[in-house]
Amino acid sequence: MKRALFIDRDGTLVIEPPVDYQLDSLEKLVFYPKVFRNLYFIRKQLDFEFVMVTNQDGLGTDSFPEDTFWPAHDKMLKTLEGEGIRFDDILIDRSFPEENSPNRKPRTGMLGRYLSGEYDLANSYVIGDRLTDMQLAANLGAKGIWLRPDDVEARQLLTENTAISPVLITDDWDRITEYLFAGERRGTIRRTTKETDIFVEVNLDGHGRTEISTGLGFFDHMLDQIGKHSGIDLTVRVKGDLEVDEHHTIEDTAIALGEALLKALGDKRGIERYGYCLPMDDCLCSVALDFGGRPWLVWDAAFHREKVGDMPTEMFLHFFKSLSDAARMNLNIKAEGTNEHHKIEGIFKALARSIKMAIRRDIYRYELPSTKGTRTLFYIVCTWACHCTNQLSGYNLIPFFQINIFYKTSCCFITISN
Repeated sequence: MKRALFIDRDGTLVIEPPVDYQLDSLEKLVFYPKVFRNLYFIRKQLDFEFVMVTNQDGLGTDSFPEDTFWPAHDKMLKTLEGEGIRFDDILIDRSFPEENSPNRKPRTGMLGRYLSGEYDLANSYVIGDRLTDMQLAANLGAKGIWLRPDDVEARQLLTENTAISPVLITDDWDRITEYLFAGERRGTIRRTTKETDIFVEVNLDGHGRTEISTGLGFFDHMLDQIGKHSGIDLTVRVKGDLEVDEHHTIEDTAIALGEALLKALGDKRGIERYGYCLPMDDCLCSVALDFGGRPWLVWDAAFHREKVGDMPTEMFLHFFKSLSDAARMNLNIKAEGTNEHHKIEGIFKALARSIKMAIRRDIYRYELPSTKGTRTLFYIVCTWACHCTNQLSGYNLIPFFQINIFYKTSCCFITISN
């Protein structure tokens, strides 16, 4: 089935004029930052049809004469086409809001052909800067990408309009393209044992929002550093057997967090992979990490107090060892200084900054960050009535077929021809 991007015009493709909201002269034509390279990339790399959907209040009336609209509109289209960006359909509603036209966004009157069953609307997107664009997405049964800052105002509007649920809120076209091309990076883990019941969720492309509750105040404080300073959204909810001691709560949280990070990273294409280091007051803390899939921990940090807050210092090493193993990452941790609180907090902050560096993703270099690549062998099993077989590399092959094996950078391809 076909997929479409239903893209708003003013405030999305071009900057909406701030006074009268009318793009009625060439002097007002200013394109939205980064729109050219991103729409070209989407057009070239993905299979979406481009559909412009725009409300132009009173177009053709005295308040918005057509001869002031078309020069700027046509110039916009011509400029986009010069950058390799062509729209498959352009839908313009000319009504005023008070007319309640069935064609006016967020209503779907103009979009009848896309509701015929020919389009996969569940995997299509509406991209726009206004609440009405997100309401249009809901009315179409499509996904919404809200081109605006992800701030308190946006969250308040979502609270007041529960029918809408954009999959992404951002004012950056780079982020939109990354989402459409490579998908979101979330990992959710539920780990339940006799000692603990743990829920961990991470969003690697979040905004540093955290919701932490482990039953250990200082541990909560440390986990909060990971979210805040890495920029990932992190939720950790733990019910542990603290009546026994802290061991299971800390260890199992590390395992669940590591598994969530590993899951969110996916195939790791395009990531930086490596990260490191941070000073904090009297302490110098170095955390170098590699998300290369080879767990290993080097720990060079001495603690002389039994506890910092309500967290046993002997569990610091254990936490990072469990995290390293579960996330399949190489961790090299060193810390020096006199204040024990500063030392461990510096380590957690350095870990967070290292994660921030390592998970940075570049869709324009969307490849595995390794010189080894991966070797994938595709086995083709054939059933054929035949009296005799030949054997190659341990697999039975039909003599009537010619086997060709091609090795490229990261894959082994087997082709069979008659």
